Amino acid sequence: MQWTSILAIYFIVWVMSAFFLLPFGVRTHDELGLEKIPGQADSAPANFRPGRLVLRATILAAVLTGLFALNYEYRWIEVEDLDVTRLFA
Repeated sequence: MQWTSILAIYFIVWVMSAFFLLPFGVRTHDELGLEKIPGQADSAPANFRPGRLVLRATILAAVLTGLFALNYEYRWIEVEDLDVTRLFA
């Protein structure tokens, strides 16, 4: 596999990881006991940390992309292994 393909796959997996990790660890003002600003949504996060999200998404994407590249190289799971129709035959 070419390094540009790995980089493209890493970018796609990173974006998906970031969206997956977005709601974890975020608390509202009510949960933290902080005062809300007038007009603020009740669900607005009070402790959003984008740096922490980027770090977690980077680590998760690196692990998942590494597993994908290793599976591509060593063929642990192939398309035939994912064929669920043969389970019911």
